Amino acid sequence: MGDAAGIGPEIIAKAFVAKPNQLKGCFVVGDVATMQQAMTLVAHADVSAVVVPIHQPEQALTQPEHSVCVLQVGPPMEPVVAGRVSGIAGEFAARCIVWAANAALQGQVSAVVTAPIHKESLHAGGDRYARFPGHTELLQSVAADFAGVGVDKVPVRMMLVSPELRTVLVSIHCSLRQAIEAVSVDNVFESLEITQHYVGRFLGYSPKIAVAGLNPHAGEGALFGTEERDIIAPAIALAQQRGINATGPWAPDTIFMRARKGQPEQFDVVLAMYHDQGLIPIKYLGTEHGVNV
Repeated sequence: MGDAAGIGPEIIAKAFVAKPNQLKGCFVVGDVATMQQAMTLVAHADVSAVVVPIHQPEQALTQPEHSVCVLQVGPPMEPVVAGRVSGIAGEFAARCIVWAANAALQGQVSAVVTAPIHKESLHAGGDRYARFPGHTELLQSVAADFAGVGVDKVPVRMMLVSPELRTVLVSIHCSLRQAIEAVSVDNVFESLEITQHYVGRFLGYSPKIAVAGLNPHAGEGALFGTEERDIIAPAIALAQQRGINATGPWAPDTIFMRARKGQPEQFDVVLAMYHDQGLIPIKYLGTEHGVNV
């Protein structure tokens, strides 16, 4: 459901109103009262969608059309004010994510779609969730617990996807200073391995990966920084030795344009060195079309 004080419940309600037939078998992991309130915001005369509480995922398969099935996670949530940071909403959102992730890992559901959460609310939700910067790290922790290993054994990366561009990030939610420090041979190489494996699974063939540099003009021959020469290029060379179709480092101010769908070079994905380098191009092309995988 996402953060109850945010846009998640309303987005979900709009989806069920707009595409009821396509969402057959889908259900909301969240709070019944919050979803009922969201439905009142988006309902109109032509739609009679109703919120239906369920207790098991398979019950979503047998409900009539225009049902918005909601599986209540724990006791009903205390009411929160829309648009305000709330530890109550943050804790409940995290609880829903953990439930859904475990359900997917156990094979009870086929997939999970996450509505937006608020990082500050998450941190205000108590010590259990305060250590997680966001969805990615929380899902990583659940997966590691399920596998019985430490989180370092379950490496994850964010990939933002839109109809025009895919971009994978070496680092995720950290300060810019920390992000620069995270550009190491091991991290870049691991990012290329993950990109090769999972993007390849989606596409059905080995992806052509463009690797962005860290510095302006990819360092301009080490005039503007040596990370490209000393770190990124060696990681690419190591990846190429393992059969990964990666090239670069390319100038980060132009490679995203060259990697857009329809361009002659037809890169399948860009590996960006840090969060904003990779996300600004995706969101500029259209925030409403991009999703985080």
